[in-house]
Amino acid sequence: MTVLVYGLAVAGRAAARELAAGGERVALVDDSPDSSHAAFAAEIGATLIAPPGADGHAALLRDATLLVPSPGLPETHPVFAAAARLGVRVEGELEVAYRLEAATGAPRPMLGVTGTDGKTTTVRMATAILRHAGLRAEAVGNTEVPLLAALRGDAQAFVVECSSFRLAHVHDFRTEASVWLNFAADHLDWHGSMETYRAAKARMWRRARTTDVLVAPTADPSILADARASGGRVVTFGSGGDYREEAGALRGPAGEIVRVADLPRALPHDLSDGLAAAAIAIESGLATPAHAAAALAAYEHAPHRIQLVAEHGGVRWYDDSKATTPHAARTAIGAFASVVLIAGGRNKGLDLSPLVREVARLRGVVAIGEAAGEVEAAFAHRVEVVQATSMRDAVEAAWRMAREGDAVLLSPACASYDWYRNYGERGDDFARSVRERLAAVAAGRQP
Repeated sequence: MTVLVYGLAVAGRAAARELAAGGERVALVDDSPDSSHAAFAAEIGATLIAPPGADGHAALLRDATLLVPSPGLPETHPVFAAAARLGVRVEGELEVAYRLEAATGAPRPMLGVTGTDGKTTTVRMATAILRHAGLRAEAVGNTEVPLLAALRGDAQAFVVECSSFRLAHVHDFRTEASVWLNFAADHLDWHGSMETYRAAKARMWRRARTTDVLVAPTADPSILADARASGGRVVTFGSGGDYREEAGALRGPAGEIVRVADLPRALPHDLSDGLAAAAIAIESGLATPAHAAAALAAYEHAPHRIQLVAEHGGVRWYDDSKATTPHAARTAIGAFASVVLIAGGRNKGLDLSPLVREVARLRGVVAIGEAAGEVEAAFAHRVEVVQATSMRDAVEAAWRMAREGDAVLLSPACASYDWYRNYGERGDDFARSVRERLAAVAAGRQP
């Protein structure tokens, strides 16, 4: 019998490689075949299968005992309906990795992070805390390194970014300490509904043990209720929580962790993410408040997350290209008193109207990309909106709108795949366009 790995991007290849190395008979398929797939199949001793037609997925699974889908394969893909009809078990990359690690008899500790926004930052912060505690810790999962790919390394602990794509197909996967940061509409182009999106997130806690720590935000009673219903030890973060900001410091049950003034940046979401990271690292027993203080004070923020690009004439220009949901964009807008917002791109099936709740902070909006019309419609008659057909045009329009004291914020609330290959490329284009505009001003070519 065969394990079928469906999808041959980074996570799919990691799964196929580990399963084949473990002696499993592996078959590979990808809906977008390319020349590298045959070479990879030969390298690991797997069978490469041509993608099936619209009705061929049942035949593809006839000899399979296990389906391992790529995280990029949406839950509406026909292979899942075929697997359900045939009774074929489905395991995602996290589940396979957890099973293989458990089989060693001495599994290394894992911390988990899920949520709509803030996952990557919280994972990086928690990893930094563990490293300050002297552990060889790795940030894995929905990062550049799948958990499966890290198992053969020398890591002593893992901090796992648990996206809904990866959680959708877990069964026994669990972590010693984990946090669910927040929940808002996202990925409705992958999930069939908000209900299945939320259900995927909740799977992180489905196997929680009484000794596991479940960290939940005080700001979301529904997440807190899920935590309390899951059987683990519940710890809260946020206003009034066990981990909170109070009297100019981040504090935990044992007292002050770090002064806010000692942090490299202290926007509201920076403090929230820092509290969450400290909570899972400290409550897991892997680190102390002193380790958290040292790590958070030295933390270097990743690019494209409210990253200051330039300042001129009292106007600051920020790249927040990573904000691909309205929830993330609202978080960024809320960090400033007066904003010229650049928003749009390829909408992921989300309602953009929540952005309007921040209209009191907006001087104007520049709408870009495929969703420019949707952005303009959302803000119609509430604030000045102009459409731009390129990032350079968007920067020019924002330049005309901005006044001293404003922040010009690229926080698109949409994916980047209309004009760019990824959000990083979009952010780089924004930064380049801003610097070109400033250089032109300095040279006296533009007012």
